[in-house]
Amino acid sequence: MPLTINDRITIADWELTEQFVRASGPGGQNVNKVSTAVELRFEAARSPHLPDPVKRRLERLAGRRWTKDGAVVIQVEETRSQAQNREIARERLAELIRAALVVPKPRRPTRPTKGSVERRIKAKKVRGDVKAGRGKVEE
Repeated sequence: MPLTINDRITIADWELTEQFVRASGPGGQNVNKVSTAVELRFEAARSPHLPDPVKRRLERLAGRRWTKDGAVVIQVEETRSQAQNREIARERLAELIRAALVVPKPRRPTRPTKGSVERRIKAKKVRGDVKAGRGKVEE
């Protein structure tokens, strides 16, 4: 079933690969026998559904989850249910892609106000006077 990101972007099934592995941590016999943890892999670099600027932002947002071959790997082992872990992984991927869709506002450099410049100069002058007052006292 395809993963819907928003009304315009839907990720096809062939772009997603799920692999189920054994989870770590407590769980007794269940953790040793059942592969409940999910490793969701999304081939983002090859995806025709994402524009290039979104792919670049996704790479930056994914961080360590971005592989050298341009895939996003999300690992989930929160619950003891394979189906729940699968849904959590798909939702995390969708949230990550939604975050990458947001275009950051460009930063416009600002200049310091006249008052702040004057206060800084005055503070430097006061500090310089304090330091100038130090030293040997002549009698």
